[in-house]
Amino acid sequence: MKTLINMFITFFKIGAFTFGGGYAMIPLIEREVVDKNHWIDKDEFIDIIAISQSFPGALAINSCTFIGYKINGVLGAILGLLGVALPSFIIIVIIAMAFSKFRNLYVIELIFKGINAAVPLLILVGVNSLAKVLDKTAVNIIIVIITVILSVFMNVNPVYLILIAAVYGIYINRNHHIDNYKNTKEEN
Repeated sequence: MKTLINMFITFFKIGAFTFGGGYAMIPLIEREVVDKNHWIDKDEFIDIIAISQSFPGALAINSCTFIGYKINGVLGAILGLLGVALPSFIIIVIIAMAFSKFRNLYVIELIFKGINAAVPLLILVGVNSLAKVLDKTAVNIIIVIITVILSVFMNVNPVYLILIAAVYGIYINRNHHIDNYKNTKEEN
């Protein structure tokens, strides 16, 4: 029960104190889930982020739901989802109630401009974190370059790129496992 409560509080804090959502949340989720609480390891985290990106919906909600499930099953998934989503819901309700009153205040406009300016940095931190654990083979580097070109310059939907990379990963690893199996059989 203590882990469930701790997990909910952790995801609630992430949801409450991360601006920019999605990719901006990746480094904070990683720090809490992998580095601080050791609920999953770095490789599992990267797999969860990749899977979460390929499903419809918000990346943070998908990943925290998946991590919650991995830690504590269905109840963990529900608490992971609620933990990360409730702060945004509460904040949006409060903002919606107060927005008409304060929307013309110059200081509010400045606050949002400052927050928006910092979000790309949070995204770059997430990219850097994921890049550190990437197997830096020629094939992977080529995949990264092609993916960046297709998504940034040609506006190809990232979901398609992830699905193509997943199929390619299955193909490459399937051949690798077949070769390992043949080598093991020959040794025996």
